[in-house]
Amino acid sequence: MNFIDKVRIFVTGGDGGNGCLAFLREKFMEFGGPNGGDGGKGGDVYLVASPHLSTLLDLSLRPHIEGKPGNHGKGSDKTGSAGSDMVVLVPVGTVVYKDGCPEVDLARAGARYLAARGGRGGRGNLSFKTRLNTAPRLAEKGEPGERVALDLQLKLIADVGLVGFPNAGKSSLLARISQARPKVADYPFTTLAPNLGVASHKGIHFVVADIPGIIAGAHRGKGLGMEFLRHVERARVLVHLIDPAGYGNQSLLEGIKAIEAELKAFSSRLAVKPRILVLNKMDLPESADALKQLKARQRARRPLGISAATGAGVSALLDRIILELSRRPVADTLAPAPFGQVARVDTGFRVEPLGGGRFELKGRFVERAAAMLDSSLPEALDRFQKTLKRIGVDKALRLAAVQEGDFVRCGVMEFEWSDQPYRSLPRARRNKRTRIGVGRK
Repeated sequence: MNFIDKVRIFVTGGDGGNGCLAFLREKFMEFGGPNGGDGGKGGDVYLVASPHLSTLLDLSLRPHIEGKPGNHGKGSDKTGSAGSDMVVLVPVGTVVYKDGCPEVDLARAGARYLAARGGRGGRGNLSFKTRLNTAPRLAEKGEPGERVALDLQLKLIADVGLVGFPNAGKSSLLARISQARPKVADYPFTTLAPNLGVASHKGIHFVVADIPGIIAGAHRGKGLGMEFLRHVERARVLVHLIDPAGYGNQSLLEGIKAIEAELKAFSSRLAVKPRILVLNKMDLPESADALKQLKARQRARRPLGISAATGAGVSALLDRIILELSRRPVADTLAPAPFGQVARVDTGFRVEPLGGGRFELKGRFVERAAAMLDSSLPEALDRFQKTLKRIGVDKALRLAAVQEGDFVRCGVMEFEWSDQPYRSLPRARRNKRTRIGVGRK
């Protein structure tokens, strides 16, 4: 199975259903009045952390996710049913980024994040009935669902992270202390993807992560380390495994400094994590002298010697790990935002001149109003005109030097500017530029 820990997804909430334009038609009721129902709300899209997943592979193959649309309203004041919510499963430990900023850390099984909201259902003409307008001939289209691009990064949930140069014996140690069976061989870069195992010692259980070996320059993209160092960022304790023969042309002590420099260059969080120095392969003849040298130069850090192959010294290492874990509680994570909060309506907008007699009107409120406008209905256009005037769009366009006959784009719609009020203009047609005046009446 391919291990994928980074992916960009494109999430769209379900579109709201259209409101219905209908009037009561019954025998002996000449003026039955409006009875068009509202459209149903579009379905929301949620990301939910699942303990049964360990990779983002499925989302990398299908990055486009669309929510279920709401059903349209019908006559007899029948409201369309809401679109069902969609649940997208992601591995526990997935961090969600939006516009480059972390939104939520799904670090616990069952944690939910509202990725994209479904659109509001359009209102039917019954909703627009008033004392002065008893037979409104307008209805709204459903609001389009929210569209977002999200970057997902998987950071494995582990208590202990194994780090070191390639071929230091990290996978062998993981296999020794847990039931994990990573690939073990006598050559560098045997491990190509992170491995997890659950260790148990004296009745205490903890999760251990083994990542591919780190080499000098890993934080700049060399080797495989940079891609997987994030998986030990959550670890409370790091176990730095050392090969008594060193790595490449580096001595034992030079290798320790090189690994610590890479951890610091990658993340300040990794630089301050407690580390246990462990000399592996104590079953080799030269290891005894190497351990003496290590203890002499790193006395304050109390280095240990073990043999992952024979199990010698492993029990003492586990005792030390449990002691370090007991001193460091589980860190808090970025919690999901609470559901059910009603967002404040922001009517802010801005006008951007495009040149050549064209302008663009931007703002969530005005773009949503344009998307829900049924331009084939004169009353709907008149209401849209009043909305623009009420929030100050006409004044802003005049300040931007808009002229008669210029075109103003707003979301999916484009309008021809006129200083004359809409009611004096011919009926607009759907899917064509709409000539609309927002001047004084």
